[in-house]
Amino acid sequence: MKLASVRYKDEDVVAARLDDVRLVDIRMLSELKPAPFSIAVPVDMTEVIRSGRPLLDELETALEIAREDAGKVQTITAQDVTWHAPVRNPGKICGVAMNNSASNERRISAPEHPAFFLKPASCLTGHEQPIRIRPYYGSVHPEPELAVIIGSETRDIPASRALDAVFGYSIFNDITGNGMRAEDMFEYWAVYAGEDNSAETVRVRQHLSYAGRYKGTDTFGCSGPWLVTKDEVENPDELNVYCKAGGELIAEDNTRNYNFKVAEIISFISQFLTLYPGDIISCGTAFKPSATRKSIHHANLQVVKGPVEVGIDGLGTLVNPVTVENREPGQWRLNIGGFR
Repeated sequence: MKLASVRYKDEDVVAARLDDVRLVDIRMLSELKPAPFSIAVPVDMTEVIRSGRPLLDELETALEIAREDAGKVQTITAQDVTWHAPVRNPGKICGVAMNNSASNERRISAPEHPAFFLKPASCLTGHEQPIRIRPYYGSVHPEPELAVIIGSETRDIPASRALDAVFGYSIFNDITGNGMRAEDMFEYWAVYAGEDNSAETVRVRQHLSYAGRYKGTDTFGCSGPWLVTKDEVENPDELNVYCKAGGELIAEDNTRNYNFKVAEIISFISQFLTLYPGDIISCGTAFKPSATRKSIHHANLQVVKGPVEVGIDGLGTLVNPVTVENREPGQWRLNIGGFR
């Protein structure tokens, strides 16, 4: 089943895909069955996820009735909705870094496990909504990725059972501000306790850049259009992915090229963070350049005006225009004593 969070006639609803051009508010589906749904139909995607398989079974039965005779239910034309990110307020978004074998040649050193960062829910934006950037962000580029939507509270789950925690999958475009990453780079002496004598300290020269701005800025998390339930995805580790910017193909890849499989990623993260229904894990960038050797790094959105298009087998196509806002940084520093 393909589900979406949309705004229709000044109301936010969860809708199911009926066909290529029509959606249906899932609340309307409850009217199609001879008997009432056994559980209340939520109006928020996170609550749909929490309701789990019992609600999905009810919805699937009603959808089949609607497809046989669409006149039995009020439908919504896709072009008449405003698309939100499928999960609008996840507890957390985990992004997996450097997880594509095509990028391994760039590694100088790297951990032997998935490395991940967190993005705020405020960065999310939906299908057909603009990626808004400003000149002072510097270079900004897209990163097409497979997203996992967690379906149940999960901690310390082994990889062999990790896919049991999945509710579904979506497309995620992990917009990245390389310019801000460079600006926020520290080179410093990190201080550690001595290995042989904890009373001593050791200084180690390190480089560090925090992901807050360059990964978490508003609209830097494009997601959707659909949340596709996991029963429709036979193997998340075998999905073709492509990305276009300004109509030009800049990446064509497959999730088989991830260094760590989806189940391994979920399991590893769960050793540290409790995962909750609606949490999102974006599994890593489809990094391989197109046949013309154009890559995601050629798509500086300050110059390439979009739209940015990401497609993944069975999950649909996520399209976002690009808007460059002619705005300078605000006066964020205090003027103390006239010294600033």
